[in-house]
Amino acid sequence: LFRSTTALIVPAGHNADELRSTILNQFNMSLGSGLGKLKSKVFRIGHLGDFNELMLMATLSGVEMGMSLKKISFQKGGVQAAMEFITKGR
Repeated sequence: LFRSTTALIVPAGHNADELRSTILNQFNMSLGSGLGKLKSKVFRIGHLGDFNELMLMATLSGVEMGMSLKKISFQKGGVQAAMEFITKGR
């Protein structure tokens, strides 16, 4: 089990590499590509080393904004849920 990377699957009919490209071009945020059989089907978020809660929130926001631009359907509210989880008990 590796806790340094999170892989996310894009819905069928969408291309993860096109999503990554949109996010890079629009928001200057680089995401990892899928490898092997997962190429174009997943993208990866690296969170090894100096990666704090604020950086996580920015990453999640960038992913949601990119998915919106690419017209990829997703359940909105993930950023808000993450923020509530992170700040709970502080």
